[in-house]
Amino acid sequence: MNKTLVALTVALLTPFFACAATDEDAEKSESRLTREQQAAKTEVWEPVPEVVSFDKAGVPSDAIALIGNDLSNWTSLKGDEAKWTLENGVLTVMPGTGDIKTSTEFCDIQLHVEWKVPQPEADMEGQQRNNSGIFLQQRYEIQVLDSYQNKTYPNGQAASVYKQTIPLVNAMKAPGEWQTYDIIYKAPTFNGEKLATKGYVTVIHNGVVVQNHTEIQGTTEWIGAPEYKAHGCAPLQLQDHGNLVSFKNMWVRPL
Repeated sequence: MNKTLVALTVALLTPFFACAATDEDAEKSESRLTREQQAAKTEVWEPVPEVVSFDKAGVPSDAIALIGNDLSNWTSLKGDEAKWTLENGVLTVMPGTGDIKTSTEFCDIQLHVEWKVPQPEADMEGQQRNNSGIFLQQRYEIQVLDSYQNKTYPNGQAASVYKQTIPLVNAMKAPGEWQTYDIIYKAPTFNGEKLATKGYVTVIHNGVVVQNHTEIQGTTEWIGAPEYKAHGCAPLQLQDHGNLVSFKNMWVRPL
């Protein structure tokens, strides 16, 4: 056989045999390990998550309480003193005084809030039946409304992403009972003025998932289509829709 051809064949086959030998050695080495040693190869020991404890009300130790003994966590939209009423830890809309916002700005969050609507007056129906709202970053509204046996457009009922996404089910309790929202919010991101990633929200209403990682299409407009405009972290906002809606035990965890 031609010496050059032999040399070329050997050169081509050598990496193959070397690789096969390496794989075989690795298999033998692996087989010598105990099951505990094999399992340990995929164990990650750092970083260790911080410990979170809970108070008597079940509020996590790393949460920011938004409703306390005063209204220091809230201002009017103009930055003035909030005019809503606060009594025994219950924050209630003072109709006509306007929306209020948190003094702190947020991006990605876990939000817990309990809210209650009063018994409706006889002529209240649809969107007029004790309406309010929770605006994430002052732009994206999770609807607050008495949706108990109350016909309205479904993308405007309680727990909807207002005028965008209908809740999976209606988990509303009767008027006068406390409702619970647990909200996990992933804020949109921007490259300059251009949208990079959309926002997403999960809403659990009275223990029931009603928005499951729902894509937010943009600002929640009463009239017109949603749109995104670049922004950074921003306050939470509660709506004064002219009704005596109440809130309590509201806390937030930045994520």
